[in-house]
Amino acid sequence: MRRRAERRRKAAGDPIDTLTLQLRLGEIAREIQALAGSRGFAVAHHTRAAQAAYDALLAEACRRAGLPVEAPHLVTDRTPEAERLREELELASRGWSW
Repeated sequence: MRRRAERRRKAAGDPIDTLTLQLRLGEIAREIQALAGSRGFAVAHHTRAAQAAYDALLAEACRRAGLPVEAPHLVTDRTPEAERLREELELASRGWSW
């Protein structure tokens, strides 16, 4: 019985790692929101970099939650908005928050 519980815990992932991932998603989301209202040199570059980091973290969160993850668009290396929204909604429906 103890081994079964340990295997289930390992399959679900370390809860501390999951919490860290959720916190990091929230930090990046806030950074993207702050960049949306700013002006200045290289804001577009920082916004793209932050969005790429967010998409990568979102994909990792989906993998941990057992959700399918689509590959980024091959031409632009960015996740389409509809896919990003689907992943966010699927995670939220499973109790994830950030």
